[in-house]
Amino acid sequence: MARPKNQKARREQLVHAAKQAIVERGLNGLRAIDVAAYSELGAGSVAYYYPDLGDLVREVHEDAVSRFYWNRKQSSVDDDQPRLKLRRTIRSGIPTSRDDIDFQVLNELHTHAYRDTFHAELMAELYRLEVSLYVDVLSEGAEAGEFTMTLSAETAASNLVAMEDAYGLHFMGGTPLEVDEIFRLILANAEVLTGCRLLES
Repeated sequence: MARPKNQKARREQLVHAAKQAIVERGLNGLRAIDVAAYSELGAGSVAYYYPDLGDLVREVHEDAVSRFYWNRKQSSVDDDQPRLKLRRTIRSGIPTSRDDIDFQVLNELHTHAYRDTFHAELMAELYRLEVSLYVDVLSEGAEAGEFTMTLSAETAASNLVAMEDAYGLHFMGGTPLEVDEIFRLILANAEVLTGCRLLES
């Protein structure tokens, strides 16, 4: 049995291993042995920490949502211009590559949410948090006179989240769109919503 002080580290290790297993093998039929294959622990240890593998999957989802949101929250913290904050917020919502593990896991769990209330509620919370990121920066830009909003901040924010989700899904699914092209397409829409030049000349 692991010492109490190692419990947190072991669980974090298994959450990371489970993410890799979900990405490589999918969520349906996920087994303790699949998680163990991506960690230094055996299947018995996985079962010890998570007798119900569903609990591990739920921790994976919570971790992915938290990391995704807080990484995005921090991405524009050093910018003092709403225009730059908006550019960074948009960029942080686009996968850096098709190997981005948190994007892969969130896409996999998104489909699972259709059948599971817990996962559905987490996806709804993530959507709310993402919209709030945009509402904050759009409201700041409008108050500073830098943005001339054609829609309410809430409506514009919802549209931007929907665009990044849709483009991200297509990108991760193999559609021949490059990251820079997705960024440019969303920026073009954001320019219309804010009346502010966002694309680099």
